[in-house]
Amino acid sequence: MGTKKRAFFRVVAADSRAPRDGRFLETLGRYNPITVPARFTIEEDRVTEWLNNGAQMSDTVKSLCIQIGFVEKYEKAKRGEDVSDMVIRTEISERKKKRKKTKAAAEEAEGSAA
Repeated sequence: MGTKKRAFFRVVAADSRAPRDGRFLETLGRYNPITVPARFTIEEDRVTEWLNNGAQMSDTVKSLCIQIGFVEKYEKAKRGEDVSDMVIRTEISERKKKRKKTKAAAEEAEGSAA
């Protein structure tokens, strides 16, 4: 979804035999990485139902769900613990940019040589 350089994604339940961008069974949420901070919303009850029926999250969706706290809440509920006070976030904070080690090493060498 979205347009060129304006990405916008849907989280869907799909059959493993369907093509990646093809037919899906149900829309479960949305992810908008363009906004600052990025927004990720899911329908908790529907996702929980799909997971209880044997569905598996993709690596990317699982990573996003961990960041908003859904996976922790789901696992506690599955163990029978009280999750009524847990709140799922809708915003994902931006990660720090990784610096290249070679650039840092070169700057360090220049600083020690001077």
